[in-house]
Amino acid sequence: MVEFGLVRFGLMPIVSAFFGIIIRMFFDDHNPPHFHAEHGGQEAECDFDGAVIVGQISSATARKLIRQWARLHRAELEANWKRSKQLKTLWQIPPLE
Repeated sequence: MVEFGLVRFGLMPIVSAFFGIIIRMFFDDHNPPHFHAEHGGQEAECDFDGAVIVGQISSATARKLIRQWARLHRAELEANWKRSKQLKTLWQIPPLE
């Protein structure tokens, strides 16, 4: 994994990007554990299985790719969630290819 060299406060670092989808995580964000996905100008909070909790991404293909990516990288998402709670720099997570 590669560590991002980003300022930790006031930013929502990008932890992955693939096929026009951007994945971000806030530092010390509210529960339940989740990440933020953006696609086509839309945003959603997703759980670590990739299911939309809040918000909307209308593209069924994008939602499918987000679920696939999240399931492949659940351990990394959980590790980043713990790091975010400790205000530590987040790790980059590999994209789908």
